[in-house]
Amino acid sequence: MTRPKNDNFLRALLKEPTDRTPLWLMRQAGRYLPEYCETRKRAGDFLSLCKAPDLACEVTLQPLARYDLDAAILFSDILTVPDAMGLGLYFEAGEGPRFERPLREEWAINNLTAPDPHEHLGYVMDAVRTIRKALDNSVPLIGFSGSPYTLACYMVEGGGSKDFRHIKAMLYSRPDLLHRILSVTADAVTAYLNAQIECGAQAVMIFDTWGGSLSNAAYQEFSLAYMQKIVAGLHQTWEGQKIPSIVFTKGGGLWLEKIAAIGCDGVGLDWTVDIGDARRRVGDQVALQGNLDPNVLFATPEKIAAEATKVLDAYGPGNTGHVFNLGHGISQFTPPEHVVALVETVHGYRR
Repeated sequence: MTRPKNDNFLRALLKEPTDRTPLWLMRQAGRYLPEYCETRKRAGDFLSLCKAPDLACEVTLQPLARYDLDAAILFSDILTVPDAMGLGLYFEAGEGPRFERPLREEWAINNLTAPDPHEHLGYVMDAVRTIRKALDNSVPLIGFSGSPYTLACYMVEGGGSKDFRHIKAMLYSRPDLLHRILSVTADAVTAYLNAQIECGAQAVMIFDTWGGSLSNAAYQEFSLAYMQKIVAGLHQTWEGQKIPSIVFTKGGGLWLEKIAAIGCDGVGLDWTVDIGDARRRVGDQVALQGNLDPNVLFATPEKIAAEATKVLDAYGPGNTGHVFNLGHGISQFTPPEHVVALVETVHGYRR
């Protein structure tokens, strides 16, 4: 495996010098792009789009055709893993993801097993291979998964939740059952990410969307410990190339030093964290990814440029160790032309 022609993203994660600050956007292939909406309409629904490798490749490449981005990210969904575990994923219009068989009963939790990613998630692996071939070594491809705790939130709640009542009740009253779910899911995520690497992913990211909803002690026991287990089990290199990993806990600024210590190469930051302060806290231990408030993209191009520059200035001198990104996924209501102002600002910036 050779590095892509534009390898700034990989260099930044490995804290090597780059000729510009690399940029990609969480949820960069999505509903804010009219071409994505057209492809999704052809697919019939979101899940059908995820499970069609050629269409998943098509939407993965769409933002790169519009913008000068430094990485592609596999188009998929974090809930493919629990779906492969047999929980019955479906999407309700206006309601988001749902599971037909949420994990509430002890017998069901004890029967939970990690799926074979090549057998039960083969459509994802086909998409990774198809995307890598289509990219033609132009920019790196990022593979990803949800964190065990974030996946467990959906698996226990049966869908999205505002108060996480069911999973937190289990956490405090039957922690043994939650640990069982998390242990099996961590094994599943490790195998899933390694399979993506084997099929062509050149970096991987763990999305811990709901870890920030936990108390200090609970975060370390029920979220961070399992992400550390996954990072330790990942392929560190593949075909002679280092495969960097990124861990992102939304609302995780309190635990920045602890996240940086689990062995990952990069730590994602949401917009509530000052990136310069984060850099001082972790030193050279990890690269940092982030962290513009996604809602800045609703402002004028001039304001977008100004706010992006604030993040770049805050990171400080030295063109190493920073991957520019949003502090969370781009909104479906973002005007596509506003992203141009962001990309031009970041790539035109000189420290």
